[in-house]
Amino acid sequence: MRVLRALTVAAAACVALGLSTTLAVADAAGGPPPGNGRGGNGSGNGPSNVTVNPYSVHQGATMQVSAAGCGHGGTVWSHGNFPQTNLSAGSIGFATVRIFNHASPGNHTLSVKCHDNSLVATHRFTILRGNGAQGGIGGSIGPSAAETAIGAGLVGTAALGAGIHVMRRRRPAGATG
Repeated sequence: MRVLRALTVAAAACVALGLSTTLAVADAAGGPPPGNGRGGNGSGNGPSNVTVNPYSVHQGATMQVSAAGCGHGGTVWSHGNFPQTNLSAGSIGFATVRIFNHASPGNHTLSVKCHDNSLVATHRFTILRGNGAQGGIGGSIGPSAAETAIGAGLVGTAALGAGIHVMRRRRPAGATG
């Protein structure tokens, strides 16, 4: 009983800490939009601190682009490498772009433009030849029919063994048969 009470208190403390962190981040991001602070369609400072992750990306893979200064969102593009993509609104905007399968390997430049500003910022990235490793498939393939039958047999055997064990433990100690 004491263990259950301690676990309940620990879980409540973790939830309270998690909610306070979420509220603190939301409050920090909820300030006035960049620029003149009047909202509406006031002009922001324009895109800045543009980053890409990963810097080197294979043909056909995805890349995360982020930029500050586009409080009302914006667009990201790189001609011949990926289609024009929307940048999310907020103090730091994000976009996930998919590199074309036929994009030319080598060093390239992408451009970021805010919806509320005419300034354009650029950032370099590298496209690598070929497709990257196709990882992550391990948990997405279900068991075969043979694996299911073996698993069901093991579960049935364990249940039968547990039943026999319980029946033997119930037998009175002084009873003779």
